[in-house]
Amino acid sequence: MGIGATEFSKDSGRSELKLAVEAVRAALADAGLAPSDVDGLVTFTMDTSTEIAVARELGVPELTYFGQVGYGGGAACGIVQQAVLAVDAGLADVVVCYRALNERSGRRFGQVSHALAGAPTSSGVDAGWHYPMGLATPAAMVAMVAQRYLHEYGGSTEDFGRVAVASRRHAATNPHAWFHKRPITLADHQASRWISEPLRLLDCCQESDGAVALVVTSLDRARDLRQPPAVVAATAQGSGPDQYVMTSYYRDDVAGLPEMGVVARQLWRRSGYAPDDVRVAVLYDHFTPYVLMQLEALGFCPRGEAGRFLADGAIEPGGRLVLNPHGGQLGEAYIHGVNGIAEAVRQVRGTAVNQVPDLGPVLVTAGTGVPTSALILCGV
Repeated sequence: MGIGATEFSKDSGRSELKLAVEAVRAALADAGLAPSDVDGLVTFTMDTSTEIAVARELGVPELTYFGQVGYGGGAACGIVQQAVLAVDAGLADVVVCYRALNERSGRRFGQVSHALAGAPTSSGVDAGWHYPMGLATPAAMVAMVAQRYLHEYGGSTEDFGRVAVASRRHAATNPHAWFHKRPITLADHQASRWISEPLRLLDCCQESDGAVALVVTSLDRARDLRQPPAVVAATAQGSGPDQYVMTSYYRDDVAGLPEMGVVARQLWRRSGYAPDDVRVAVLYDHFTPYVLMQLEALGFCPRGEAGRFLADGAIEPGGRLVLNPHGGQLGEAYIHGVNGIAEAVRQVRGTAVNQVPDLGPVLVTAGTGVPTSALILCGV
């Protein structure tokens, strides 16, 4: 993979289309390719820059494959899966995945979307049931799940805080992270204001402007490019029973992520790896409670045991499972998880700022609480 990104900021000062083009150009330069080599583009359904617009601005002459993946952050690894499938099927030779957003200076995802509540779609109908109850922001929706998780398993908000502390510790040593040189303590987490109980401010990912792009091609071609290949060992998407978005309210078991279980079973089977083989995980950390639930759904610890897993320092530098060594969305930037894939590529290459030695395969997950995706990267 070639990887490229803009700077991460709170006010980019330019359009999302310009951000996308900058990131794609950087990814192509990283791979040693030109726009004329590109014949496929994949992005999120939420991206405001269409594939043909990006191709036009880049000077890509022809596209033989283009696609979009839905469900917000759940698309992050799904766009790579689409690219892999296209290359493997011979539909395209060089596919670029991208995500660009002005999520701080433009549309802020943490605010109520009045348009969604009235949308003449199935998603609008779904929102019409829970918006009147006050469940109208992602934080409010996730807080309901988090409260149920604490009730069922007897944990505390300090368990959530350990995720935030670890992410910010890594971000503090990453010059590209928004929170570079700004670590936090567990006391800082516990003192941060409530957003929607039991979620505090430091349980919620930041809002960022920026873009990230990834180049996907065949292994044979990748061997001849500028950078050492990062091999996609497995990809997967998953949706669970009674699936909704952010919170699936009508399941018998609200405090779990069965969609991530669907993904996990595919990943381990297709890759031949197991949780014990993974030393670095880039888990989608839009809200800290969902990191705990992912650890359980992926098989790193039994159900309800994630709090104890974290208390032993497992996700800290040098721990059993180093988590988000770039700082994650809590510490580096919120680019809908695609910046996490770029970090996984750097780890495989051995060029990451917080490089983990002898890392083996790297696991990356996408947004949770929604239909989701994940992938495993490894060296040649």
